[in-house]
Amino acid sequence: MRTALSIAGTDPSGGAGIQADLKTMTMNGVYAMSAITALVAQNTTGVKKIVEMTPAFLGQQIDVVFEDIRPDAVKIGMVASCSLIEIIAERLRCHQAKNIVVDPVMVATSGDRLISEEAVDTLKSRLLPLATIVTPNIPEAEILSGIRIRRREDMEAAARNICDDYGCAVLLKGGHSIQDANDFLYGESGGQWFYGTRIDNPNTHGTGCTLSSAIAANLAKGFDLPSSIQRAKDYLSGALGAGLNLGRGRGPMQHNFNLTGQFALEAAEDRFFRR
Repeated sequence: MRTALSIAGTDPSGGAGIQADLKTMTMNGVYAMSAITALVAQNTTGVKKIVEMTPAFLGQQIDVVFEDIRPDAVKIGMVASCSLIEIIAERLRCHQAKNIVVDPVMVATSGDRLISEEAVDTLKSRLLPLATIVTPNIPEAEILSGIRIRRREDMEAAARNICDDYGCAVLLKGGHSIQDANDFLYGESGGQWFYGTRIDNPNTHGTGCTLSSAIAANLAKGFDLPSSIQRAKDYLSGALGAGLNLGRGRGPMQHNFNLTGQFALEAAEDRFFRR
């Protein structure tokens, strides 16, 4: 069985972070593992507090995974400080990690900032050069590229800048645009648009975590980058389209929308007898 590692922060409400990554990777057919960068007290309404791991302990988490069940892909999510970014880069380089997907989480769906200003520079210099692909949304791409993005041509220019500056492929997500849900991939082979239909669902908590984890899972299974992105977008559309409605803020998606196995069906049936 192929394997994938998520290096990210937690979400007690289960819609984003490590929890969303593990659900997504599992539903996309790989064995999911995790190394926690921070304990985050958050829910669908916002972030209350962040308690970071020490760099040494984060490094140990990464080491024990690679030394025992080597991941076929690595997804990196929320990393809030320079020292944590540095230890991740050091350990991934030491273990010669492959298929690294960086989701440069800077601001939560609720609007809460999740990374320090200093850490952005460290992310650019230490982590992005190791990445197979980075998956910024429009606000994040503006920070990484220095380009103000207001139209399709701006997305293309920003993705090219990021790729040229850091040597990794870029999937610039258009989900923050009011016009569409189209994403632009730019890498060594040039540019490619991935078109999607905007789903009328305000519950978008964890969409970035979910997309990047699905890409990592498909890379782990041996799909090429364009195929991994398309499969991940199709999965995300299904999770959003299921219309789950939980929480008092921007709620989570239904990561297990396509869960039709024997044990899931039995659990659904049993609930009627436990009321």
